[in-house]
Amino acid sequence: MNHSKEILIIDDEKNIHYSFKRLFSQENFNFSSCYDGEEGLNKICNRDWDLVIMDIRMPKIDGLTLLKRAKEKNPKLVIIIITAHGTTETAIEAMKLGAYDYLIKPFNNDEFKSLITKALEDSERMRESIALQVDVDKGINHEEAIIGKSAIMQDVYKTIGQIAEKDINVLITGESGTGKELVSRAIYSHSKRNNAPFLTVNCAAIPDNLLETELFGHEKGAFTGAIYQHIGKFEKSNGGTLFLDEIGDMNLALQAKLLRVLQTGEYERVGGKSLLKTDVRIIAATNKNLDEEVKNARFRQDLYYRLNVITIHLPPLREKKEDIPLLIDFFIRKFSKKYKKEISNLEQNALKKLINYNFPGNIRELENIINRAVVISSSDILTENDINLSPVLQISKEAVKKDFSELIEKVFDKIIEFPFENREEIFNIIEKTLIIKALDKENGNQVRASNLLGISRNTLRNRIDRYGLTS
Repeated sequence: MNHSKEILIIDDEKNIHYSFKRLFSQENFNFSSCYDGEEGLNKICNRDWDLVIMDIRMPKIDGLTLLKRAKEKNPKLVIIIITAHGTTETAIEAMKLGAYDYLIKPFNNDEFKSLITKALEDSERMRESIALQVDVDKGINHEEAIIGKSAIMQDVYKTIGQIAEKDINVLITGESGTGKELVSRAIYSHSKRNNAPFLTVNCAAIPDNLLETELFGHEKGAFTGAIYQHIGKFEKSNGGTLFLDEIGDMNLALQAKLLRVLQTGEYERVGGKSLLKTDVRIIAATNKNLDEEVKNARFRQDLYYRLNVITIHLPPLREKKEDIPLLIDFFIRKFSKKYKKEISNLEQNALKKLINYNFPGNIRELENIINRAVVISSSDILTENDINLSPVLQISKEAVKKDFSELIEKVFDKIIEFPFENREEIFNIIEKTLIIKALDKENGNQVRASNLLGISRNTLRNRIDRYGLTS
């Protein structure tokens, strides 16, 4: 999300507009405000928005009517409903009309920030057209594209073309970093469902107990902490496409529930009794060998057959090295534009260095290498010295999230059972420990410690004062 995000707020309460702008003051967001439904509809009709946030009860045109008209104008527009007068009927109607989600006022700021982040990510995925076989030599500029002229990639393009408009499930296989999500988005953007939602779930990055809620939603009171009803991805993506990444990591109990949805189109929210119906195309991806997973009873055979109607296998980069120069050219153009640099090419020795490398992290690793090279380069051509081939595999953010989630899972029960006087102490202790470790690692240097933690130096100083630390 590089460009500034355009967000429209439609609410007759002026303090809501002020609160949102203050809450997101550090983000690259442009907020526009209007205070009744009629003004909101005009703005929606006359401009493209990354996200719309609006109330239900408003003057001139009510929220549900506005939602219906907005989705007729732009089916891909991501709209979050906020209301102080939430009812089950209102929520159901809003979701039927195509709302991305809804929140009841007042809401938790952290919860709201998380929802906004997810909504903007999904909005960007739906809006971007994925280009196939970009001709880099002609200088055609695409932010997102599948690059490669090798014979094996030509087969991938043919398969995408053959199956995109057919309403069948697709399984994408391949090592991490080979571009599985990019292919899923290409299938979506060339499908008959490309005016409906496209949402993603990374099955490896979410703990099992939360993954069920993420997919199917939950009812209010379904478990401790379920303060409100939560709408799951199957409900949000009704009529559209749902991409299930790393599906090989899903546990067997959840696989059974997924199989039921694929067989009948029916499911229940966690803690719910009402049978809900959904019409969703499933695109799944995995870096595991599902044949082996089935043989070892870690993946259901019947689910495998349901998903495996069409398989697209993405080869590792080491098996299609003839595509490396094309990928390099594409990434040089992409990051030169991003960092406003005039880098046009790379030296022959630098190219040989990259072609001879094995790329355990595949295309994602190559992208990271070129990104870094463009940042540090002081010339208009990348040199061999600009190319840093670290023996340590570049780890994706999702893999880091998964490792961190598993770490928290191991100690969560012990943390919760500890007799804190105030539960907020849990977060204070975690934050204090991270700051102490960062300062220790950087020998007390606050600038380097703040960079390590991803916070400003002023924020670090405030935390040092708060916790009575010395450095």
